[in-house]
Amino acid sequence: MSTLPPLTAMRAFDAVARHLSFTRAAEELGMTQAAVSYQIKILEERVGAPLFLRKPRQIALSETGARLAPDVAQAFDILRNAFADSRGLVDGMLSVTSVPTFASHWLAANIGLFQLANPEIAVRVESSPHLVDFGTEEFDLGIRATSKLQAGMVWHLLVKAEFAPMLSPRLVEEYQVLVPADLLRVPQITPDDPWFCAWLELAGVSMPPTADRPFSRLGSQNLEATAAIAGRGLAMVTPAFYAEDVASGRLVQPFDLKGWDGHGYYLTYPEARRNSPKIKAFRDWIIPATAGLRGE
Repeated sequence: MSTLPPLTAMRAFDAVARHLSFTRAAEELGMTQAAVSYQIKILEERVGAPLFLRKPRQIALSETGARLAPDVAQAFDILRNAFADSRGLVDGMLSVTSVPTFASHWLAANIGLFQLANPEIAVRVESSPHLVDFGTEEFDLGIRATSKLQAGMVWHLLVKAEFAPMLSPRLVEEYQVLVPADLLRVPQITPDDPWFCAWLELAGVSMPPTADRPFSRLGSQNLEATAAIAGRGLAMVTPAFYAEDVASGRLVQPFDLKGWDGHGYYLTYPEARRNSPKIKAFRDWIIPATAGLRGE
């Protein structure tokens, strides 16, 4: 099987065949006239016959060149259309990876508004604690909970990961929760939660040593909040995500005091993609849409 000629030589031939001018072909390709002539020479050597008839003030396709030109032009049209179609598919699909808490408590309820405003963009959302490598995995942007902003990425704060104790109204009444120290009597869903110790310290309450006993760890804020709603104990959660649960009476935040250890939920994507139209569209939508979470 014979190998294909160099693509540069084929592009040069296609341009000269269309313009019947080495000068105009060189202008289109951003090459010198000598470089175009050299590429045509390479191709003629590969074909084994002249592709153009050189005349004093003009050139014309040779018989071989005239047979080859339509097929070369069609091949470049196929390539252009294939890349245009692929580009359209890429531009029309936005892949988002989000940590589960943000995905379940805000993104799932609101992503439809983005699609209404941008009907030309389909959205795929994956909810996972896995930290995506944007260099090797097919995601356009992510929403991460972190305090360490990685270099080479763009970061937009969507909401601070503040924390406060929440529990069911039944437990508030049962344990007569009137002052922060009363929370020490309430069962904790995650007894070794560092947010609880940090919050008590802010409230001026000393944390007594906890008994070394087995306990369940649910591993995510949204699962702990679900357990709190069920009356299983108090959970340390981010109040901004549970305003509706508080308003409906499913959860109670007994004290206004909130702690913050520097973590936040961020929209992030590689710096090299900051001008991508679909990323810009999502960024321009989600930052104002989450203003309420930031108290703005």
